[in-house]
Amino acid sequence: MKLPVYHGRISREETEDLLASIGKDGSYLIRDSETVPGAYCLCVLNQTFVHTYRVSETSGKWLVQTLKGVVPRYFSSIEKLLVTYEKPGQGLVVPLLHPVKTNKIQNQNEGEIYLQEEREYMEMLGI
Repeated sequence: MKLPVYHGRISREETEDLLASIGKDGSYLIRDSETVPGAYCLCVLNQTFVHTYRVSETSGKWLVQTLKGVVPRYFSSIEKLLVTYEKPGQGLVVPLLHPVKTNKIQNQNEGEIYLQEEREYMEMLGI
């Protein structure tokens, strides 16, 4: 996955620490699921609690498991999914407001290169 908010294989604890250090409701990132191979987790901070939503792809369509009772919605790309959930009232506890980017560069020849050990918070410039 090549998204600025994708943090790869970081643990739930690392995710919670990172989002807590930012401290803004609506801060979010995507990481690999620790329990479901091939799935991702959309992690969102709201009032010091990190809410985790499973994100998966089936037959080229992306789905996020939202609040109970919300009709599932499918998206042609994860970017479209993220843009939709930036708006209030879409089924998440809080809209996606503050993307937490990773400090990795994707290089086709060399793989992932870490620019620095710590991740920093930056505003996303659009998807």
